[in-house]
Amino acid sequence: MRRTAENKLKVVAVRVDPAIEQRLRVLAEATGRKQSFFLQRMIEGGLDAIEEVWLSPDTLAKVRSGALPDRLDEHRTTPDLFDHGVSDSAT
Repeated sequence: MRRTAENKLKVVAVRVDPAIEQRLRVLAEATGRKQSFFLQRMIEGGLDAIEEVWLSPDTLAKVRSGALPDRLDEHRTTPDLFDHGVSDSAT
Protein backbone atom coordinates (compact mmCIF):
# COMPACT_ATOMS: atom_id res chain seq x y z
CA MET A 1 0.00 0.00 0.00
CA ARG A 2 1.37 3.40 -0.94
CA ARG A 3 1.54 5.88 1.94
CA THR A 4 -0.52 9.05 1.58
CA ALA A 5 -1.24 11.93 3.93
CA GLU A 6 -4.37 10.09 5.09
CA ASN A 7 -2.65 6.80 5.98
CA LYS A 8 0.77 8.07 7.05
CA LEU A 9 2.23 6.15 9.96
CA LYS A 10 2.67 8.06 13.22
CA VAL A 11 5.82 8.05 15.35
CA VAL A 12 5.49 7.06 19.01
CA ALA A 13 8.38 7.37 21.47
CA VAL A 14 8.70 4.86 24.28
CA ARG A 15 11.35 4.15 26.89
CA VAL A 16 12.32 0.52 27.40
CA ASP A 17 14.65 -1.32 29.72
CA PRO A 18 18.13 -1.76 28.16
CA ALA A 19 17.74 -5.55 28.27
CA ILE A 20 14.56 -5.33 26.20
CA GLU A 21 16.22 -3.01 23.69
CA GLN A 22 19.13 -5.44 23.39
CA ARG A 23 16.80 -8.38 22.76
CA LEU A 24 14.93 -6.39 20.14
CA ARG A 25 18.20 -5.32 18.48
CA VAL A 26 19.48 -8.92 18.36
CA LEU A 27 16.18 -10.06 16.86
CA ALA A 28 16.37 -7.35 14.21
CA GLU A 29 20.01 -8.07 13.37
CA ALA A 30 19.49 -11.84 13.22
CA THR A 31 16.52 -11.55 10.86
CA GLY A 32 17.57 -8.58 8.75
CA ARG A 33 14.42 -6.72 9.71
CA LYS A 34 14.12 -3.36 11.42
CA GLN A 35 13.28 -3.01 15.11
CA SER A 36 10.20 -1.02 14.11
CA PHE A 37 8.90 -4.04 12.17
CA PHE A 38 8.85 -6.15 15.34
CA LEU A 39 7.51 -3.35 17.52
CA GLN A 40 4.64 -2.82 15.07
CA ARG A 41 3.81 -6.56 15.18
CA MET A 42 3.90 -6.59 19.00
CA ILE A 43 1.61 -3.59 19.24
CA GLU A 44 -0.85 -4.97 16.69
CA GLY A 45 -0.85 -8.35 18.41
CA GLY A 46 -1.33 -7.05 21.94
CA LEU A 47 -3.46 -3.94 21.63
CA ASP A 48 -6.81 -5.78 21.55
CA ALA A 49 -6.04 -7.60 24.80
CA ILE A 50 -4.85 -4.44 26.54
CA GLU A 51 -7.94 -2.50 25.43
CA GLU A 52 -10.20 -5.21 26.85
CA VAL A 53 -8.54 -4.86 30.26
CA TRP A 54 -8.20 -1.08 30.46
CA LEU A 55 -11.20 0.37 28.60
CA SER A 56 -14.80 0.44 29.75
CA PRO A 57 -17.15 -1.75 27.69
CA ASP A 58 -18.80 1.38 26.23
CA THR A 59 -15.49 2.94 25.17
CA LEU A 60 -14.23 -0.41 23.85
CA ALA A 61 -17.35 -0.77 21.69
CA LYS A 62 -16.76 2.72 20.26
CA VAL A 63 -13.10 1.93 19.57
CA ARG A 64 -13.99 -1.30 17.79
CA SER A 65 -16.69 0.41 15.69
CA GLY A 66 -14.32 3.23 14.74
CA ALA A 67 -16.64 5.87 16.24
CA LEU A 68 -13.98 7.62 18.34
CA PRO A 69 -12.18 10.86 17.59
CA ASP A 70 -8.37 10.83 17.31
CA ARG A 71 -7.97 11.81 20.98
CA LEU A 72 -10.01 11.52 24.15
CA ASP A 73 -8.60 14.58 25.92
CA GLU A 74 -11.43 14.67 28.44
CA HIS A 75 -10.51 11.15 29.63
CA ARG A 76 -6.74 11.67 29.79
CA THR A 77 -5.42 11.48 33.34
CA THR A 78 -1.69 11.81 32.69
CA PRO A 79 0.14 13.94 30.13
CA ASP A 80 1.93 12.22 27.31
CA LEU A 81 5.67 12.50 26.71
CA PHE A 82 5.38 15.63 24.57
CA ASP A 83 2.57 17.37 26.46
CA HIS A 84 3.71 20.76 27.71
CA GLY A 85 0.35 22.01 28.93
CA VAL A 86 -0.62 23.49 25.54
CA SER A 87 -4.00 22.42 24.28
CA ASP A 88 -4.38 21.11 20.73
CA SER A 89 -6.57 24.07 19.82
CA ALA A 90 -3.80 26.53 20.73
CA THR A 91 -1.22 24.96 18.41
